[in-house]
Amino acid sequence: MRIGLYAGDQSDIETRIEQVRAVAEHGLASVFFNQVFAWDPLVVAALVGAAVPEIELGTAVAQTYPRHPISLAAQALTVSAAIGNRFTLGVGPSHKPFVEGVYGMSFDRPAQHTREYLTALRTEFSGVGHVQLPGVQPPPVLLSALGPVMLRIAGELADGTVTVWATPATIADHIRPHIDAVAKDPRVVASVMLSVTNRPDDVRREIAETFGFASDFASYRTLLDRQGQRNVAETVVAGDEEAVAAAVRAYADAGATDLLVSLVGDAAEKARTLRLAGELARSQ
Repeated sequence: MRIGLYAGDQSDIETRIEQVRAVAEHGLASVFFNQVFAWDPLVVAALVGAAVPEIELGTAVAQTYPRHPISLAAQALTVSAAIGNRFTLGVGPSHKPFVEGVYGMSFDRPAQHTREYLTALRTEFSGVGHVQLPGVQPPPVLLSALGPVMLRIAGELADGTVTVWATPATIADHIRPHIDAVAKDPRVVASVMLSVTNRPDDVRREIAETFGFASDFASYRTLLDRQGQRNVAETVVAGDEEAVAAAVRAYADAGATDLLVSLVGDAAEKARTLRLAGELARSQ
């Protein structure tokens, strides 16, 4: 299992470049940037990739509704070519409160939207669509998927899936069976909050205060109910080095091909967690 970093903070570009350099020095395989209402993750990937060689960079995830697939295809191909084909495009429809409440667009039938979107994106990447960039290698595509319908779409139209808040049991008993039913050797990327800490309960409480609102998003609520959990903070892996290392191995045993580590806790705890992630990455 490859271990990378999920970069969810919104620090400035120079700080991000230094962060990715540190991640590469620790031996991690990748860094994926998220999309919120701040930095554009594809532009960040291009800028960071120009400064830091070799490491894979990606998005987890770029939102589909506010980006036309033709425009996203052109942007993704440009980024991939600019950084030597080290880019992976993760996409997803986001959530109703954002799509309708912020963008003012309808979130009706998100699965149908996603299928149509990926179909158009694949056409553009194939070279027979509107975007003409001869010789440019299209990036792999991952789809954020948690439910059976979206996992089927990921298996049929993408190169794999990127998950969030999913436990090892969910990866093994739900994610892998659904995507494996329609895809051969799909990439299954699990984004997980980790903290090597002496105060695990406090870390989870901090996450509940900051991210607890996400527990009520429809797709996350369904996932948490499946896992017997009430709040996304319950999915946080927190404890000493031995406990966190065991949890990381559990994701590998469950069938995750990649683990994206989201560092949580205070600065010292994040540094401690990054060191452990590097040790685990180098030991594989």
